[in-house]
Amino acid sequence: MTAPTRAAIRPPYRLAAIVGAGVLALYAVTLARTTQFWDTSEYIATGHILGIPHPPGNPLFVILARTWNVLLAPTGLAVAVRINLLSAFMSAVAHGLWFLVVERILSHFSEDRLFRRLGALAAVLVSATAFTVWNQSNVNEKVYTVSLLTIALLTWLAFRWRDELGRGRDDNRLVLIVFLLALSVGNHLMAFLAAPALALFVVMVHPRALANYRLYVASAIAVLLGLSVHLFLPIRAALDPVINEADPTCGSIASALGSIVTWGQAGCEELSNALSRTQYEKPPLVPRLAPLHAQIGNYLQYFDWQWARALDGANMLFSVARMPFTLLFAALGLHGAFEHFRRDRTSALYVLTLFATLSFGLVFYLNFRYGFTFPGAPEGRDFREVRERDYFFVVGFSVWGLWAGVGLAALWSSLGRRLGNPLRAAPILGLALLPLVLNWSWASRAHDYSARDWAYNLLMSVEPYSVLFTNGDNDTFPLWYLQEVEGIRRDVAVIVTSYLQTDWYAFQLRDVTAPCPEGVDPLADPTRAPCQRPYDGAVTGVPDLYDGSTPPTRSILGLDDQTILQVSRSLSYLEQPQPYQVGQVRATLPANQYLEPWMQFALAIIGASLGDRPVYFASSGDAPTRLGLRDHLVRQGLAYRVFDGDPATEPPEGAVRTAGTPLEVVIGPWVDVPRTRRLAEEVFIHRTGIPDAWDHWPDHSTLGIPNYYAWVYYALAQAAAIEGDSESLERFTERAEAWSLLGS
Repeated sequence: MTAPTRAAIRPPYRLAAIVGAGVLALYAVTLARTTQFWDTSEYIATGHILGIPHPPGNPLFVILARTWNVLLAPTGLAVAVRINLLSAFMSAVAHGLWFLVVERILSHFSEDRLFRRLGALAAVLVSATAFTVWNQSNVNEKVYTVSLLTIALLTWLAFRWRDELGRGRDDNRLVLIVFLLALSVGNHLMAFLAAPALALFVVMVHPRALANYRLYVASAIAVLLGLSVHLFLPIRAALDPVINEADPTCGSIASALGSIVTWGQAGCEELSNALSRTQYEKPPLVPRLAPLHAQIGNYLQYFDWQWARALDGANMLFSVARMPFTLLFAALGLHGAFEHFRRDRTSALYVLTLFATLSFGLVFYLNFRYGFTFPGAPEGRDFREVRERDYFFVVGFSVWGLWAGVGLAALWSSLGRRLGNPLRAAPILGLALLPLVLNWSWASRAHDYSARDWAYNLLMSVEPYSVLFTNGDNDTFPLWYLQEVEGIRRDVAVIVTSYLQTDWYAFQLRDVTAPCPEGVDPLADPTRAPCQRPYDGAVTGVPDLYDGSTPPTRSILGLDDQTILQVSRSLSYLEQPQPYQVGQVRATLPANQYLEPWMQFALAIIGASLGDRPVYFASSGDAPTRLGLRDHLVRQGLAYRVFDGDPATEPPEGAVRTAGTPLEVVIGPWVDVPRTRRLAEEVFIHRTGIPDAWDHWPDHSTLGIPNYYAWVYYALAQAAAIEGDSESLERFTERAEAWSLLGS
């Protein structure tokens, strides 16, 4: 086909802005009104207080989120809504750019403006409503919508570079592309995965551009400028924000630059460890953590979700109901790719390389375990990912949606020629609406308050100035959100045991729980916590729940710097049971396990806290069992309090013993009935009518949450049975079964 004329390639920027605004409106309607599970709370909180999230720290994202948060502050919107809107805005702008890209691709098909623009609109609609794209765009759960925008922008710049080649300043666009690639690393490495496709595009279009030495000089400067955003990490870490993960503080700018330039191989040790994600120990490419065919199958499982997720949604593998739609959009994408190659091999190879890198290339590079719901894994949690990982492929799914739209446009054109009138064939474009309709109920987060309510209910389960040991993301990050964004229960020391393996976390816990020196206000700067923050019952909404609270007299960790460093590097194996005593608690560490740093720190924290402040464990995880504390746990709502004494000789006041009952393994050996009953009946919040109003729990990897609620009611039911209270037994059993059904 002949090359399109200048008129045919004039970009319709105004129309692209309208399309982007329409996508933003869709995401706003389905936007999460508060925080959600997984990393959402962490990113909202760090964006709000200018903190440092988990390695590599995402400095570009934090700066963007803080700026966006401040700009939207006059609107009066809640902080969570503001930062969730950032994700929606980034994805909407990306789809405005995708509209320009597809419209430009379709200019190789026809010079008819209506065809190009309706075809591009169909492509954007399919891409924007692919399940994972949509589900990640209506909440700031990850940083990937910023990566999506970056890749869409890079693609458009590359296409414009080709269109404007020879008209002067050609190298400027290439240098800008290099700068954006380097800058994007400050958000996430994902956007950098566009580099192979961009390099191939340049070689195919104008290889002589690479012979210009000045391009390399300018590009080197651009790379340094882009990567310099990482200087935010040591500068901000030195100011001790309350969320300061990995504490990437450096002694000098020179050492920080050394870490940045070598990407964690030299320079400042703390920053290098953060940039290289040392604490996460990324697996090598071989051996495979799951067979390659299973990893590819897991990717295909996620692909199957994209176009009709709501059909047979409870079936997490390949659904018979979804399969026709999966095959339809797979075929449309293949048809679009074929027609694209026929008309413009250069841009088609670019899109193919981009898609391959962001799909099957990622499958090989990431080397995941078996997917959370993928069948065939050996028994045991260690063989599966802790959650579904479809979000890693969000850009690849978006790109496939674009090709499906191109295929749909080509089909419309072909059918229009057969019918003698393109308008008569236009209804076929309605196929682009299918993902919108068939994904809505699963992609929308507009009525999901479960994570925020879970955080509130868990924090309200513990007494003032408590130590609360948690297990992972979902019983930690929502609590951080509630404390740092909404200012609720900042008095509680939330301790995630997985971080307690590190020295930086132990240092921070020691300092933020120390009594405040005279004249120091711990609330003077809401982004920092220089010492123990106070309990404020008025903020909780239930001011009379805990009366007469007394501030603690000491830090929860009384170890000096050298001891903390020594413990964080120690590891021993217990071949025999090891008795110990902390406070009035006499317990035994079970044999045949490693005595890890977190266990040693935890015992030190419990020993320093008992008698000065309450100590609790969240419902999740096996930390109490590994510490030999199971028999000393008393359920209070969603948490277990460590009883400072011998429950066998001095039963906890007001508690009913449930040890020996069939449900003990999940409800605990003791239940504080008055406290738990008041929490369950008067304090806990369950908006949008869960569990009764929900017909499914949207994220199977967080099914523990409804089950934790079920255990509360089963505990109360068991206590009612022991006490002979048949009315309460019936009521609490009904509530327990409703939560269990939602969590099944």
